[in-house]
Amino acid sequence: MTGGPAGNELDRRVLRRKHEALASDISLIASEFLAGFQAVTRIDRPAASVFGSARVAPGSPFYEAAREVGTLFAKAGFAVVTGGGPGVMEAANRGVQEAGGLSVGFNIALPHEQAINAYCDISLTFKHFYARKTMFVKAAEGFVIFPGGFGTLDELFESLTLIQTGKIGSFPVVLCDGGYWGTMLDWVREKMLSSGLVSSGDVELLFMTDSPAEAVERVVSAYDARLEEGSA
Repeated sequence: MTGGPAGNELDRRVLRRKHEALASDISLIASEFLAGFQAVTRIDRPAASVFGSARVAPGSPFYEAAREVGTLFAKAGFAVVTGGGPGVMEAANRGVQEAGGLSVGFNIALPHEQAINAYCDISLTFKHFYARKTMFVKAAEGFVIFPGGFGTLDELFESLTLIQTGKIGSFPVVLCDGGYWGTMLDWVREKMLSSGLVSSGDVELLFMTDSPAEAVERVVSAYDARLEEGSA
């Protein structure tokens, strides 16, 4: 699949054009969904989606923590799904692959910052964010979210919206690094909750930790609990 400026122009055309025939654009989008669903069927074990900044360098605390998360998921028998790029995504893919697990990267074609990392066993590059983001949800038993920018916030709040509105079943949404996320979570409680714009149950969808082991355990234990409920 091609990307970069051409992919961005296609996105702009699809999102802005209202009255012209969109058959060719719809065909391209449908082909991405089909390729994504086929890739998801190759994931032969439970998986967690790991998100975070592409701008994190190897050796930094965020990178090494994400790498440890990948390793711990592999040891727990989980695959790891990321956005397939550098930074936190590379770290998580690297950790799971180094530990002998299954590493998946759903990349996005962008004019800067994003290229598929070298640690993906299964990889696919998308032109459209909405097709790609569907695969993160479809493949995952939980989300682990490291510090990041607008894209990471988009993935965080979209997952919460899907759970809140019942579009998907509830699963763990884990925020890694209280120093980064704590102020935001305080704002959610002090502004959104106190104003009655979300409920206490909505806030409880979020779990924050500084421990890679605790982040992984949160996802794995929730998955095990669902399996037990299903067999009861």
